[in-house]
Amino acid sequence: MRRADRLFQIIQILRRTRRPITADAIAEELETSKRTVYRDIADLIGQRAPIRGEAGVGYVLEDGFDLPPLMLTPEEVEAAVVGAQMVAARGDAALSRAAQDLIAKIGAVIPEALRPLVLEPATHAAPNWRATPDNVDMAALRGAIRAGHKVEFTYEDEQLRVSRRRVWPFAIGYFETSRLLVAWCELRGDFRSFRTDRISAAAFLEERYPDRPASLRARWRRRREEHHAAMRARQAAAAE
Repeated sequence: MRRADRLFQIIQILRRTRRPITADAIAEELETSKRTVYRDIADLIGQRAPIRGEAGVGYVLEDGFDLPPLMLTPEEVEAAVVGAQMVAARGDAALSRAAQDLIAKIGAVIPEALRPLVLEPATHAAPNWRATPDNVDMAALRGAIRAGHKVEFTYEDEQLRVSRRRVWPFAIGYFETSRLLVAWCELRGDFRSFRTDRISAAAFLEERYPDRPASLRARWRRRREEHHAAMRARQAAAAE
């Protein structure tokens, strides 16, 4: 078990009851040594977890403890902030607002000692000035993916050919200058990717498609892996 997972489990064990829980009992449940538990408890207390008790007697978690501030290290806070900055710079309007809200929430819940990492971050994601605008409601598109609902829209490809598509959406790829909807296309009977800036007149249907989004993603990944393996094999054969 990873150390972070073990610390989380110790908090969960202490939350179950107001009675003191011994290091022996914690060690037995986590299948680790009592010495490791003593060290983990000391680390938790050092990170401001309100744990009362002592070795040989037992430990109690006092009221009012909130787990997220404890579990975030400085590196995790910085990773979350940079990730949110990138989403704010490169995501659609709804995701951008959500990313900014996330940064504010992180700053509100982390310990005071870590707050400068959010309020005055040393790392910054550069704004994206080259992104093309979306012609589809991205929030509704993500909702359709979560619900497993079909979407119908008009699409214009690179050759300016226009077609009407009904698809089973299951993923959105966010790239430097564009975004791609990945879906099973009923017209082509295969997986297809669609640039969101070339989608128009989208209709979000109540009809569910006969598969799970996660299953479609797994099938799509396998197809891509097979395609890449075939390409590598052809390149190796051509090089001989």
